[in-house]
Amino acid sequence: MTEQELEQLKYPIGKFECPELITEAQIDKWILDLQLLPERIQALVTSLTSEQLETPYRPDGWSLRQLIHHIADSHHHSYTRFKWALSEDEPLIKAYEEKEWSSLFDARTAPIILSLNYLVALHAKLVYLLKGLSATDLKKVYVHPEGNVRVSVAENIGKYAWHGNHHLAQIRGLVTRMDW
Repeated sequence: MTEQELEQLKYPIGKFECPELITEAQIDKWILDLQLLPERIQALVTSLTSEQLETPYRPDGWSLRQLIHHIADSHHHSYTRFKWALSEDEPLIKAYEEKEWSSLFDARTAPIILSLNYLVALHAKLVYLLKGLSATDLKKVYVHPEGNVRVSVAENIGKYAWHGNHHLAQIRGLVTRMDW
C-alpha cells in the first residue's frame, strides 16, 4: 500500500479545516451532522458480525469495534469541553490518551450496542445544548494543553462534526471495500 493510499484510508474526508468566518448556516449544518451521526453509524454497523467488527478499518488501525467505542469516548470528552468553555473563563482542559483508551478492555471487547446507545443519548443532549447557544456563547473558548491552543465553542462544533463524519467515512469505506 502506498503512502498516499494509507493517507486516504486515514483521512477519507481530509483533515479538519476551520473556516476563518464561521457562519450561522455553517453552525446549523455542523449541528445537523452531530444530530444525525448516531443514526448514520447504526445504519452502517448494526448488521455486522462480531468477526467483521474485529476488522481494522485500515492497516495498523483500530478495529471497527474500537473505532465505535472511540467515537463515544471522544464525543463524551467533547461534551465536557463544551460545558467547561460555557461555564468557566477560558478553562485549560485535560487531554486524554485516545490510543491508550482504545486499547483498554472495554474498547477491545464490549458490545458496540453500549456505545451506540450512549451516542444516541449523548448527541441528543449535545444537540439540545448547541441549538440553545447565543452568539456570545459561540465565542467562548477553552484552552487545549497541547500547544496552549484556544478553541472557540463554534470551532469545537465544527471539529466534532468533522470528527464524526471522518470516522463515519472510515467505517463506510471498510464496509464498501469488503462488500458487507
